[in-house]
Amino acid sequence: MTSSPAPDEAIGDLLDQIADQLGGPVPAPLRAALHAVPRHLFLPPTLWLRDGNGGYEPCERESAPDRWWRAAYRDAPLVTQFTEGPDGDRVPSSSASMPSVVVRMLMALDARAEHSVLEIGTGTGFNAALLAFLCGAGNVTSLDVDPELTRRAQRALEASGQQPDVVCADGAGGWQPNAPYDRIISTCAVRTVPLSWLEQTSPGGLIVTPWDTPWCNFGTLIATKRRDGTAEGVLAPYGAFMLMRAQRVDVELHRDVLRDGQKPDRSVTELSPWSVAGTDLDAQLHIGLRVPGTWHAWDTEVAAAHTRLWLADDEATSWASVDYDGRQLSTFAVAQYGARRLWDEVVQAYEGYVAAGRPGVRRQRLRISPDGSGTRHQVTSG
Repeated sequence: MTSSPAPDEAIGDLLDQIADQLGGPVPAPLRAALHAVPRHLFLPPTLWLRDGNGGYEPCERESAPDRWWRAAYRDAPLVTQFTEGPDGDRVPSSSASMPSVVVRMLMALDARAEHSVLEIGTGTGFNAALLAFLCGAGNVTSLDVDPELTRRAQRALEASGQQPDVVCADGAGGWQPNAPYDRIISTCAVRTVPLSWLEQTSPGGLIVTPWDTPWCNFGTLIATKRRDGTAEGVLAPYGAFMLMRAQRVDVELHRDVLRDGQKPDRSVTELSPWSVAGTDLDAQLHIGLRVPGTWHAWDTEVAAAHTRLWLADDEATSWASVDYDGRQLSTFAVAQYGARRLWDEVVQAYEGYVAAGRPGVRRQRLRISPDGSGTRHQVTSG
């Protein structure tokens, strides 16, 4: 790419951007890794960049090499693949993570030359290459469920000179042939730690994974495996990743009118819906951890209210709505239907959040225990 700057110059600029995010310099081993495996080697010829209107527009390496190169070395996530959803819309299905978040997660993972590492979600292969540089290619196994992504990543890794063991497999099952692992890192979010990850991590080993609840997609779990087979850790305030495919749930929200036979309970609330579903990510994460299987959506096109917050459970058997009439912000109309009183659960969780001193993300602790064929999670605020 003759019109592009030298890779070392671009990587140096990227390291400065990452340092600004970290509030300090990138640790020396990671600086060396980022120089050894340039990010552009792992990006496809077409990147999808935000268009400023809530959508994406293509950026072609061949027709816009300077713009493509600037995107490659900007501290920002890049969409690299779209798939067609059930409703026919095209949705992002793979991306190159924000480099500063990649560095934060690798710092949390603390992977060293003697460590055996399992990566869930090969994606472009960039993170696998960094791990191979840090730990040695023979110590790194990387999984991806998408055959085409796996093939692209293998080609990019070969071109970079880093060749960890890349396997096309569902990361939800881990990879028993190379277990146990000193470190497991996921580049997709989970709502529950798969039992296989817990079982395949050595005692004293670490699991680092983005966290997700239906209410809030935010935070990264850093958990240590105990000798008793459990794991315990904290959430860090970064990371918003695509959810692991095996844990995605199809949901339906009753938006337009009440269905025949549904008679919701009606009441009023003094709790603003913006307090629980606005800009306070600490509150949202607290609620998401304590009101399981519940998600929300804002609606400004409903006829009965100026603005409505919808709530529903994953099975769409219980739902609630909270209405703002466009005039006053002291009380809001509530409707609830189903076996669960979802708004009541949210209010209780929010009151607990306030009573606990509005704990930040780092005060949320998770204990993960084997539970039959899966795991269960116990949440506390430290």
